[in-house]
Amino acid sequence: MAGCRGSPCCCCRWCCCCGERETRTPEELTILGETQEEEDEILPRKDYESLDYDRCVNDPYLEVLETMDKKGGHKYEAVKWIMVFATGVCTGLVGLFVDFFVRLFTQLKFGVVQTSVEECSQKGCLALSLLELLGFNLTLVFLASLLVLVEPVAAGSGIPEIKCYLNGVKVPGVVRLRTLLCKVFGVLFSTAGGLFVGKEGPMIHSGAVLGAGLPQFQSISLRKTLFNFPYFRSDRDKRDFVSAGAAAGVAAAFGAPIGGTLFSLEEGSSFWNQGLTWKVLFCSMSATFTLNFFRSGIQFGSWGSFQLPGLLNFGEFKCSDSDKKCHLWTAVDLGFFIVMGVLGGLLGAMFNCLNKRLAKYRVRNVLPKPKLVRVLESLLVSLVTTVVVFVASMVLGECRQMSSSGQTGNDSFRLQAMSEDVNSSIKTFFCPNETYNDMATLFFNPQESAILQLFHQDGTFSPVTLVLFFVLYFLLACWTYGISVPSGLFVPSLLCGAAFGRLVANVLKSYIGLGHIYSGTFALIGAAAFLGGVVRMTISLTVILIESTNEITYGLPIMITLMVAKWTGDFFNKGIYDIHVGLRGVPLLEWETEVEMDKLRASDIMEPNLTYVYPHTRIQSLVSILRTTVHHAFPVVTENRGNEKEFMKGNQLVSNNIRFKKSSILTRAGEQRRRSQSMKSYPSSELRNVCDENVAPEEPAEKEDLLQQMLERRYTPYPNLYPDQSPSEDWTMEERFRPLTFHGLILRSQLVTLLVRGVCYSESQSSASQPRLSYAEMAEDYPRCPDIHDLDLTLLNPRMIVDVTPYMNPSPFTVSPNAHVPQVFNLFRTMGLRHLPVVNAVGEVVGIITRHNLTNEFLQAQLRQHCQTI
Repeated sequence: MAGCRGSPCCCCRWCCCCGERETRTPEELTILGETQEEEDEILPRKDYESLDYDRCVNDPYLEVLETMDKKGGHKYEAVKWIMVFATGVCTGLVGLFVDFFVRLFTQLKFGVVQTSVEECSQKGCLALSLLELLGFNLTLVFLASLLVLVEPVAAGSGIPEIKCYLNGVKVPGVVRLRTLLCKVFGVLFSTAGGLFVGKEGPMIHSGAVLGAGLPQFQSISLRKTLFNFPYFRSDRDKRDFVSAGAAAGVAAAFGAPIGGTLFSLEEGSSFWNQGLTWKVLFCSMSATFTLNFFRSGIQFGSWGSFQLPGLLNFGEFKCSDSDKKCHLWTAVDLGFFIVMGVLGGLLGAMFNCLNKRLAKYRVRNVLPKPKLVRVLESLLVSLVTTVVVFVASMVLGECRQMSSSGQTGNDSFRLQAMSEDVNSSIKTFFCPNETYNDMATLFFNPQESAILQLFHQDGTFSPVTLVLFFVLYFLLACWTYGISVPSGLFVPSLLCGAAFGRLVANVLKSYIGLGHIYSGTFALIGAAAFLGGVVRMTISLTVILIESTNEITYGLPIMITLMVAKWTGDFFNKGIYDIHVGLRGVPLLEWETEVEMDKLRASDIMEPNLTYVYPHTRIQSLVSILRTTVHHAFPVVTENRGNEKEFMKGNQLVSNNIRFKKSSILTRAGEQRRRSQSMKSYPSSELRNVCDENVAPEEPAEKEDLLQQMLERRYTPYPNLYPDQSPSEDWTMEERFRPLTFHGLILRSQLVTLLVRGVCYSESQSSASQPRLSYAEMAEDYPRCPDIHDLDLTLLNPRMIVDVTPYMNPSPFTVSPNAHVPQVFNLFRTMGLRHLPVVNAVGEVVGIITRHNLTNEFLQAQLRQHCQTI
């Protein structure tokens, strides 16, 4: 496909990360994209392929449909619901496992260190306490880094990768069992190791992997199928389960099943229907209540009480009965919330810009070096974070008065439990009785406990403490996101934003005199503003926060704040996940194209240099095609020889109502010749059978119209055509670009399967003698089709012929060359296509459109070229 070249831009709104052009290792290919050195811009890479959401309705699939009755259809649907339920339950159990061991390691670490601090505060040996904390943190972070070296895709939160997968991009290794194991144990170690990361983002990735693997009952990592399970052997079914698994991950992380469903819809899936909505919601509910059931039973001993819906609980926001002036929020507060949304958008844009610069630095200076350097970087971040947390907790905190506990007499049991939970995490380092160290309370606790302190602590936090905490946490969280450990961003963003919101509340209370303000509400709005400014989510994040707070009255302020934060941040740059998607060069399709793209047509963006196969092709030709090209689908065509005489007229090439300038055709021929000489691909005519140099062309016995012959069934629908001569550089343009009648589309994986199983017939036999494969046999190797370069095909006679017509898709979606680009884009994205042939009015294929032809960068380049030619 033709590449595109964009214009240079600046850091915030227009800057794209730059990297070096060469690639070195497979894990670096996940991050390094094709770069334009002179303009410092990463372009979408060409080795990413689309998932095929469209069904291939070939003969084996039709045989399955014919044998399936109503009872079989109900059975298939019932199995799908069972698999959705199993995915939700397993996602909840994974969340339970991670939460249990993170709590265990964290309590052990803080218990030992806190005891040491209390003893050393009198003996003057705080350095020993710091060494103990460093020993815990560095060991756990080292283990997390080693797991990422085993599976590099396990680094980060996994949300950018899952977003790409649900958008229709096949990201290598993203839904493998080994990725799941490295992700789960890695996030356990990195979170317990004191890094400013969260476990909620990786839960989404873990749920998606479970959704991809469970319904197939097989694993590439285990290298064998556990037992024969013939269902869900296609990209379409797999993507549906991945959507459900990702939603279940959100539901388990936040106790928000509806928010999880909306997350899959808003952030990932391009293709949606009512049936899928029900299944995704059911999966989310299963994950939420599985986790809630076991966590409530383990933590409170009351099995079946369902008191802890998610890994992150915000608690119940409610004013004390003793404070009559207190309100959760008023109409006057909306003005402050809008201002906080603007500030949150600005802070989020700054966070994203700094993190992008760090990611670009890592691409240039860390990834090209030995893998040990990545481990050392993670250990350096852990070392600095641990020292900052310890020193800030011991030196920078202020002693603040504890809130009185006598006001809980008329409150509910849940409020008392919440108050006890908040007060139990208070740290009193070097403070007298009835006071607490506010900096140590925020830094020397798990992040979830610190969030609860900012949301529900009635005692005050010093404005200086909040400013220092926000600045230190902001910088360290920005540095941490992107290192080689599994890491989430939701909890650090919420904690950083909660400190910002609590600071605003303190200023309004102390310096402006607004006594009615509820500090917890402002902390929540600050958390929403900063998180929205970083990730730029609106619908799903609003519902997630409402479900997490269990307070519907917060719906309006949260929604307004998130919208303002998104609009403000979008003025400067993209969301953090979109930035990292762009750094990887993934050809992600947006929701819609820009209005100006209506100037372009399908003929302006299609790939005209086609690699095609005939309905009946010799094995040697197929092997040559597969080994010399990287295309994943090939049009099945026959030559329309009747139109050759009218093919070239004057200065313009005319082919059945489609006009191309002669200069562009010369360019096509030159490009085709260059590709042929470099052996990257064959010109279309060179794909003729190289074995039949001496076979004379067959002349039709009669000149009757071919269509009439086909209608009367006097000839086979797909004539057995062979080339007249071997490939030659002396071919004219008429020979190179003959009109090709389009009959269907066949995938590379299907052709390889036919070759592996020896599906062919000899020239002396009829194509009816060719062995037939069933749908199960065609899908047996899914999702890993054998590589053509690894196959030993010496036992196959190269002169044998393969009839591809029973296995091709005879009715794929096609588009007219005159169709406008927005129409093409909507068809491709909505239907989840992988390849879109461009077919003219008389059935001739003139080009093909893939995902790479619809990326924003490519469309912008074609639009500039179009404007220059006008």
